[in-house]
Amino acid sequence: MKRSSTLKKIDRKADIQILDGNHAAAHGAKLSRVQVIAAYPITPQSPVTETLSEFVEGGDLNAEYIAVESEHSALAVCTSASIVGARTFTATSSHGLAYMHEMLHWVAGTRLPVVLACVNRAIGAPWNVLNDQQDSISQRDTGWIQIYARNNQEILDSVIQAYKIAESVYVPVMVCYDGYVLSHTEMPVAVPSQEDVDRFLPPYKPHTVLDPADPKNYNLVTLANPRVNAEGVLCHGYMELRYLLQEALQHSMETIAGVGREFGKLFGRSYANMFWEDRMDDADIVIVAMGSLAMEAIVAANMLREEGHKAGVLGLRVFRPFPKADVVKALSKSRLVVVFDKN
Repeated sequence: MKRSSTLKKIDRKADIQILDGNHAAAHGAKLSRVQVIAAYPITPQSPVTETLSEFVEGGDLNAEYIAVESEHSALAVCTSASIVGARTFTATSSHGLAYMHEMLHWVAGTRLPVVLACVNRAIGAPWNVLNDQQDSISQRDTGWIQIYARNNQEILDSVIQAYKIAESVYVPVMVCYDGYVLSHTEMPVAVPSQEDVDRFLPPYKPHTVLDPADPKNYNLVTLANPRVNAEGVLCHGYMELRYLLQEALQHSMETIAGVGREFGKLFGRSYANMFWEDRMDDADIVIVAMGSLAMEAIVAANMLREEGHKAGVLGLRVFRPFPKADVVKALSKSRLVVVFDKN
């Protein structure tokens, strides 16, 4: 990617650190100036929120850290905090995300811009602490945007972008990355300065706040007429609200691309597409993968190229909403498509 002199100047401010994926996620949340963190430990996520608790305890992050008794409670706290106007963050894995299922619907249905880091881990049975992506994929229809990172740099960058996306379209965002393969593997990561992140991500201005002086109706069945709000004004019915959420989710692709493009202009790493393409210009064999497998697929494609095969890689970044039309177009000229799906 060709960079302007301005971008090079900004890039020099980045602090290159050796971080595993969990610490990259924690730094992303810290740089986003989250105000409320609620979490319950679960392998392999625990170091994310442990690191954030250390940031809070050490005075490096001005936030409220709330230790709760379960993952369900963690997301319930984030829901309540977001409703009263706070920028919130949580993280979980596997059975923890499954335990959050009820609250995932509440967050999306209330149109709250919560960001959740999902450290992908298999769900039993059989009992397994290793990696697949079934925990997050099984929640694909709860109304959350889902972004999958290929490496630790993308984890940090995606968490920061997630807040700008969520707070623009009022849809929560799940940033997903592979347990152990990324969560516990160290890589060089460019950690941007707080000053530059502040330029990219302004303070959160909530679109709706629970305020006794300005009552809002968040539960349609609690009033005598579910079509009328607390002030007697006719409002959307349930199906209309679900339709609006679906429309926002589908149209969020434009926002995701725009935010990714803006991030690239500031930091030199563009995220303007729903998926990554590597050596796709003349590829007649395309490997399709998601998460860290998309990086491994590049190595495989390079080896196939050395053997005379025109191989390329499509690495899916945004799984929900699924960029069907763009994927079909990208694969239209390929002779063979190989999909590596670990789920």
